[in-house]
Amino acid sequence: MVKASSDAALKPQAAAGKKFAIVVSRYHEELTRELHNGALDTLKKWGAKPDDVRTVWVPGAFELPLTARALSHLEFDAIICLGIIVKGETLHDQYIATEVARGISGVGLSAGIPVIFGVLTTQNMEQAKARCGGAHGHKGIEAAEAAISMVGVIEEIEDKGTKELRSVGFGGQ
Repeated sequence: MVKASSDAALKPQAAAGKKFAIVVSRYHEELTRELHNGALDTLKKWGAKPDDVRTVWVPGAFELPLTARALSHLEFDAIICLGIIVKGETLHDQYIATEVARGISGVGLSAGIPVIFGVLTTQNMEQAKARCGGAHGHKGIEAAEAAISMVGVIEEIEDKGTKELRSVGFGGQ
């Protein structure tokens, strides 16, 4: 099992009974597999059952948003997108990173569920390795913890029911 990064402020069994999808880029698979393992171990640690987690592998980071969108139509409480975009000799990485971030954000906003951006955007492979369980933590673990936390946040908001009417200081009570 991968060592947790922070033991986030999560309640024991916070992921129990919840359904998660993980979309993982095959590009730089030696590292994205580590991100995936960290996310899986973290979901399990917080109570998710193997049958409640579905993983879908895609060719590259650019395919993460479309796949997350397809999964958002199913019964998942959160979707975790994992990938690595490394700077090259051209601006290609910037175009990809911008569109991937925009796409993942758009899926979450339109679906109304947490869709987590667990995509590393690094200058080189050494920086990527340092974020896959190295000196700069484990971003797969952090993405899973964020997903679990956000499921709780959304549930808390929905449990509050309707919004109380409150004055904003314009002569109301």
